[in-house]
Amino acid sequence: VTSFERNRLIGWYLHGGGNDSVVLVAILLKYLTGNGPNPFAIDTREAPKPIVFDRKQKNKVLKQGFLASRVPQDLDAVVIGSGIGGLTIAVLLAKVGKKVLVLEQHDRAGGCCHTFTEQGFEFDVGIHYIGEMLAHKPFRCVVDQLTNGQLQWDPLDSAFDKVVLGPPENRRIYPIYSGRKRYTDELKKCFPGEEKAIDEYVRLCKKVGFGVWFLVLLKLLPSPVANFLVYSGLANRLTSFFRYASRSLTDVVNGLTQNKDLRAVFCYIFGTYGNLPKDASFSMHSLLVCHFMGGAWYPRGGATEIAYHMIPIIEKAGGAVLVRAPVNRILLNNAKEAIGVSVLKGQEEVHVHAPIVISDAGLFNTYQSLLPKEVQALPAIQKQLSMVKHGDGGLSVFIGLDGTKEELGLKADNFFIFYDNNLDDMYDGYMKGNREESSKKVPMIFVASPSAKDSTWAERRPGKSTLTVVSFANYAWFEEWQDDKVKNRSVEYKELKERFINCILESVTEIYPKIKDKIEYVDAGTPITNQHYIGAPKGEIYGIDHGIHRFGVEKIATIRPQTPIKHLFLTGQDVMLCGFAGALSGALTCGSVILNRNLHLDVLRLPGRFNTGNNKKKA
Repeated sequence: VTSFERNRLIGWYLHGGGNDSVVLVAILLKYLTGNGPNPFAIDTREAPKPIVFDRKQKNKVLKQGFLASRVPQDLDAVVIGSGIGGLTIAVLLAKVGKKVLVLEQHDRAGGCCHTFTEQGFEFDVGIHYIGEMLAHKPFRCVVDQLTNGQLQWDPLDSAFDKVVLGPPENRRIYPIYSGRKRYTDELKKCFPGEEKAIDEYVRLCKKVGFGVWFLVLLKLLPSPVANFLVYSGLANRLTSFFRYASRSLTDVVNGLTQNKDLRAVFCYIFGTYGNLPKDASFSMHSLLVCHFMGGAWYPRGGATEIAYHMIPIIEKAGGAVLVRAPVNRILLNNAKEAIGVSVLKGQEEVHVHAPIVISDAGLFNTYQSLLPKEVQALPAIQKQLSMVKHGDGGLSVFIGLDGTKEELGLKADNFFIFYDNNLDDMYDGYMKGNREESSKKVPMIFVASPSAKDSTWAERRPGKSTLTVVSFANYAWFEEWQDDKVKNRSVEYKELKERFINCILESVTEIYPKIKDKIEYVDAGTPITNQHYIGAPKGEIYGIDHGIHRFGVEKIATIRPQTPIKHLFLTGQDVMLCGFAGALSGALTCGSVILNRNLHLDVLRLPGRFNTGNNKKKA
């Protein structure tokens, strides 16, 4: 750790925890280094190559089917799942010379970063916009290293988000602008007289979000040290992130202002992690606000570009990413240590052996579906399962349109549509209602045009456009049809889906009136769709629930990359936080443990190392 970094870290500590023992700080700093191999030792960026539009050429990378003959010999690790958490840990290991096999149950790699095509329209399923992509930001630098500089980004408009409150006859639209100063200034224009509340909200978000590094710390410290910090009460004194973790978003914003529209605008982005403001941790919320305050971006060429540029790095080190490879169990030896996985190929099992098994399948799937019953029953595993619950099910609608973005009035932005400014009561009533009534009034809708965000779209799909809608739905509404054949479910299921679609289209066409007669394709994905395609046990799109209960310091310290099973590790959003950035951070945490090196600290150093003329030099 450099003297600058050491002083900065001590500053974080003192800012959050007061005047405590310098000895404790020194102990913590010891575990912020490590001496293992550095995946970022060399700047691997190359000049961006032209984007590949040929779908067949892309599929040669993204759709390599599983065959026993394609499994590399002498593997160093096998990864279950090819979401960003799985691909990132595989790339990190590949960059230090490890041979890694990634196994994906779907027919294409990428997890929630994949796209699909229907009737000539391409739709993204999970990547809608990403923050922190300015060239000097550590997050941009690490993504560049993970894709060898090939993944390019298109900025969204400013305003990138628009918050729509109220019914059509009394609709208010509040734009959210990029840039830390403009973000605040424009809110003040919308809410004159609320300047103090806005300044305090932004100040709190920055202060609390800054402390996320101590969440990382609790997961990297040896368990005895982390537990000491937890049970002594010192962890909560370290940072405001932990102190605000137990406070709900509703509680905090209601203490700032009496203006109901401003409260809703402060809370609007809760849909990006999936918890009602009354159930959401303010600490979690602060991270999203800070993540997007500087603006928003979309992957140029579409979401498939992410996996497309990560897989060759894995292959170059001798590894592979194979699809149609459903892992049905983790192989254990007599000592109950992980030694590989079993892949179900037809009715037969193919055993793949490796000294390390890393699961990006999620905590519930890993512990409840991939381990034998007697191992599931271990107290340490049951303790972790008792600490978490499933997130809400996701509901998506995909709309294909005839016309260009100019003709249809589509822009590179997002709309968050709420029919009322009381977000808690509105959403709570919907999720707890019966499916017939709830399907007639979906209270929260995110809608955006992937085609308008992607600067290559007009060349790839001339004369066509798309909209993607994301909301939530109760898994229980659809559960009875979970065993039906996909795309051939019962008439009752299709009718329920149609009611949701019609309700959502009514709201969408009010925002985009020019699309009414231009819709050529529309379909919806329900929680059981997510269950099938991305292996979500209850149709959740953000993994384990991100409510207040998740952010207790004991839970943060307990759920970490290491599992109670030796040589079995977890990666992705269940390790850290949800979304693209959260899952990638989970992989960095997992890589830190496996490689015995704090990769988060390495990432913080990237802008200074690689943007100052020191390219290609070893660390």
